[in-house]
Amino acid sequence: MHRTSSLAALFCLLVSADNHASSQWVIQPLHDGQAMQPPTLYPLADDQAQHDIYFDKGRYQIHLADAQTCAYAWGASEGQRVRFNQALPMIACATGPFELRVRVAGNIRLDYDRGQRSLTLSLLPKKSPSPVFRRALPQITCADWSGEPVRVPVGSVFAEGEWVTDFYSGLSAQVSGGHIRLTPARGSNGLLLLEAADFQASAFNWDNATVYFLVTDRFANGDPTNDHSFGRQADGQDEIGTFHGGDIKGIIARLDYIQSLGANALWMTPLVEQVHGFVAGGQAGTFPFYAYHGYWALDYTKLDPNFGTDEDLRTLVTQAHRRGIRLIWDAVINHTGYATLQDLSDFQVPVLRQSTGRPLDNHWQPVAGESWHNYHDLIDYSSPNWATHWWGPDWVRGTLPGYQAPGADDQTLALAGLPDFITESSQSVGLPPLLAAKADSRADPGTKTVAEHLIDWQVYWVREFGIDAFRSDTAKHVELERWQQLKSAAESALQDWRGEQPTAQGIDSPFWMVGEVFDHPLYKDYYYDFGFDSLINFEFQDQAHDLAMCMTDMEGLYQRYATEINNDSGFNGLSYISSHDTTLFYAKYQDLDLQRRIAAPFLLLPGGVQLYYGDESARPLGSYGDDFHQGTRSDMNWLTLDPERQSLLAHWRKIGQFRNRHSAIGAGHHQQISREPYVFSRKLGDDRALIVFAGNEISIKPAQ
Repeated sequence: MHRTSSLAALFCLLVSADNHASSQWVIQPLHDGQAMQPPTLYPLADDQAQHDIYFDKGRYQIHLADAQTCAYAWGASEGQRVRFNQALPMIACATGPFELRVRVAGNIRLDYDRGQRSLTLSLLPKKSPSPVFRRALPQITCADWSGEPVRVPVGSVFAEGEWVTDFYSGLSAQVSGGHIRLTPARGSNGLLLLEAADFQASAFNWDNATVYFLVTDRFANGDPTNDHSFGRQADGQDEIGTFHGGDIKGIIARLDYIQSLGANALWMTPLVEQVHGFVAGGQAGTFPFYAYHGYWALDYTKLDPNFGTDEDLRTLVTQAHRRGIRLIWDAVINHTGYATLQDLSDFQVPVLRQSTGRPLDNHWQPVAGESWHNYHDLIDYSSPNWATHWWGPDWVRGTLPGYQAPGADDQTLALAGLPDFITESSQSVGLPPLLAAKADSRADPGTKTVAEHLIDWQVYWVREFGIDAFRSDTAKHVELERWQQLKSAAESALQDWRGEQPTAQGIDSPFWMVGEVFDHPLYKDYYYDFGFDSLINFEFQDQAHDLAMCMTDMEGLYQRYATEINNDSGFNGLSYISSHDTTLFYAKYQDLDLQRRIAAPFLLLPGGVQLYYGDESARPLGSYGDDFHQGTRSDMNWLTLDPERQSLLAHWRKIGQFRNRHSAIGAGHHQQISREPYVFSRKLGDDRALIVFAGNEISIKPAQ
């Protein structure tokens, strides 16, 4: 069951007609008679005909669509009324959908009779909600704010008689006696975001980056026709490790949403072609695990068709730049992807055991007594053909015949057992056998070192598409000089692209590179001497829940970050509260008030900040089996934006937009002005911002 509790949400559900893989139920909420958003799709197993779905009160349209025939492949006859518990005949190439009016929110069963071409809708009895475990919030005291005006000392920032505006509420006041008096907006959690009334937004600065990070496959599905590339399958269970359909077109459709958060940079999980098949998910092998996350590349020179086309990417770059959003490419040069049944079949690597009678591709499934790990039984890992038909021993380390064994240090270990590129090698090599035999690869067949091949493959996307930045994956597992080479090549490539794009939407910021050095706290070290402008700051997440309880407690951290970052032009950090490799902020306490309280302490940090998709809307954990990290990559919660979450989202938007207006927030000088109420300023040249926290709002429920 997938629940939606907002008329602004959209819900589409895959099901079968004659062809299960290409047909879909489209269930479209309407508002004032109009559809609200592009579709989000959820694949189902081929044999499913009955679906229990939660419907909010409101109006909906329902029809069966596919990619090959009519817009309404199967829909309603003209004037046909929907009645519950009655079989509704479905008309081929109908002129319109079924119109459904739901008067009482609840679960509705869709029962599709394929033989009779009919749909039956029936209301299901309400179930008692299961108890949800929630931890008690940290016991941290903080001042309360109950709605009264606040007298704010502003004389150190704004001149006597100057008009000052609260960006959050839009209210203004004139400085008198070095003070103003304003009332924070309801829902602001006692916050005033003050700027000069005539202030114009400052220029972009990477030191004030607001990066929106999303798992491409789990964000938004803009093209359901590409959901099953290379025969990738749904598992019909929890879909923990399968592709869910998110793609570049889905991102394009929601660029306005991303811009509304104040984001000025977009980091997407890798879009390049991934291994085609699955491995076993979790320690127990309880689910098939595909490369939906993008970190198991097969061909770095091609987009994965599950994510879209070259034209989609060009459109994304153009449309993002028009909105002042820079594109961050996730650069992975440490490892490639695992060998899967589908790849070994697709590229005719002669290591498969042909006599088993079992499928040798993505249609393989475990039988009784097996787990997903048992697909290994079909592969001969002792075959000498690995050396001559796969990546080859000149390219990667691995525990295969003829291959160099992984080492024990950071640069030579096989991270998570993945084939480790020999990036330290000075030997010139041609293409690996796998890519040499791949007809559509763009990889240069010339000879060069492994690292030079890898750098060329990454830089291609900058020179050809105008990518603005790299997020360097697993940075400590690659020699530092390789990152410097990558950065230098990317800077040159971006200049080339901009030279050919005289109207490149005004994006002229320098190429930027941020590194992932797992567990690295905020301090400057040797990484910054090898091309990195910033490193992901792993320390803030550990403190975030306690600091969210009272923004006043941020002062020590604000002062330290501003001093360390903004007094050194060659140093920055990218702080976060949630990520795909750690946890979600919301998951620990599942408290919407806490999710609101963290917005200001986090978004007003000196340095760069990284929002993980759904931080702004309290996206919950998804199913994860015995692999907790999979839960952090749940589908974006477009379908659960109820009034409380809409109010939460509006709060994050206000603060994010204020940050984006003021480069001084991330890059400026920090000064505390008052402890009670907590008041501080950020200044950078003529850019002045002053922030007030009056206390935690006693009631921050949205107005009904």
